[in-house]
Amino acid sequence: MNKDLMFSSKKMDWETPQVLFEQLNRKFKFDLDACASDENHKIDNYFTEKDDALVQKWGGNVFVNPPYGRSIGDFIKKAYEEHLRDPNRFIVMLVPSRTDTRYWQDYVIDKSTIKYIRGRLKFEVDGVATDAAPFPSALVVYGM
Repeated sequence: MNKDLMFSSKKMDWETPQVLFEQLNRKFKFDLDACASDENHKIDNYFTEKDDALVQKWGGNVFVNPPYGRSIGDFIKKAYEEHLRDPNRFIVMLVPSRTDTRYWQDYVIDKSTIKYIRGRLKFEVDGVATDAAPFPSALVVYGM
């Protein structure tokens, strides 16, 4: 196992596969892409790293593909807190399935609906699918 890649923060900006996002957006009708860039946002209303989603209020139904580095727990905590602030909406996160982590134990298990993704996702770089991710992925949904 390549622990340097799997547990490092060297690669944080895994771009959501467009087909997966479109499937999710049909179901949840997102109003905000909370963790995006000018190059990879999936809808017109989005926060970039400069906007700092961790200090913003999130409105409507929110899609979150957070940076996969050491701050991922902060984003998962923020999503949970935003859900508590307004439980009548959906917050959907695409995250590594790391069930043994503190953030997963504190903010995901028994607090959300979890859908484990079969196989390994092929994330995108500039809209082109890359090799399969070095980790399993899951969708964490608040509001269901």
